[in-house]
Amino acid sequence: MPYVITDDGARIFYRDWGTDGTPVVLSHGWPLNSDAWEATALFLAEHGHRAIAHDRRGHGRSSQTWHGNEMDTYADDLACLVEKLDLTEITLVGHSTGGGEIVHYVGRYGTERVAKVVLVGAVPPLMVHTDDNPEGLPIETFDAIRAGERANRSQLYRDLADGPFFGHNRTGDVDQGFRDAFWSQSMACGHRAAYECIAAFSATDFRPDLAKIDVPTLVIHGDDDQIVPFEVGGKRSAQMIAGARLKVYEGSGHALPDTDRARLHADLLAFIDN
Repeated sequence: MPYVITDDGARIFYRDWGTDGTPVVLSHGWPLNSDAWEATALFLAEHGHRAIAHDRRGHGRSSQTWHGNEMDTYADDLACLVEKLDLTEITLVGHSTGGGEIVHYVGRYGTERVAKVVLVGAVPPLMVHTDDNPEGLPIETFDAIRAGERANRSQLYRDLADGPFFGHNRTGDVDQGFRDAFWSQSMACGHRAAYECIAAFSATDFRPDLAKIDVPTLVIHGDDDQIVPFEVGGKRSAQMIAGARLKVYEGSGHALPDTDRARLHADLLAFIDN
């Protein structure tokens, strides 16, 4: 399997599909891995692009390191991947926590290699409530996720899959296969990595990173997202990124790469190709 090796020796697994066209790097959500993007990677490769998706450290097939389960290191690992594959003119696409990873990469490394950015149900600008972030969610929301991760993470992932992640608690019609895949990918994440990543996605302040994005940006968010509420995430990110385009999927939830796949693929391809 293909890996890049980071400065601290971590092995970062990636898939690299398609050889022609502009590269698209897909960054996944918590606590998943690059399998969450496989349908999108296939679609993009079939439509003339080079689709690259990696497993964040601690997730999937990448090294389960004891340290480095935070956004600075995630962004550095992404930079390692980009540099070792010598990618340029990239479209960075991030779902949920992956959205935080790609904007933090821009914050740390700039846009010399980046042509476009796409945020899909992404965690920026800042999820947790603070004095200067009154729109954020209370810390107790994330403490409850941490408690579930500690007590019985398998059940936590079942509850998320059957409830708010896909919006199955709203509609009751989300395919069992999607929910099973979520649980399977989540269980492949290291216990420490999954636990520490909760702080990474909820408490990292991405507002300085958003201010540094100077390339065309598309923000896509469901207005019934129960994981990263639209008012907390996509709406504010679009306001903070100069010139960003905002697409709101009415009635849609968090898991847009699965539940709204056809529409998302069409929107991604149109944005990347134009």
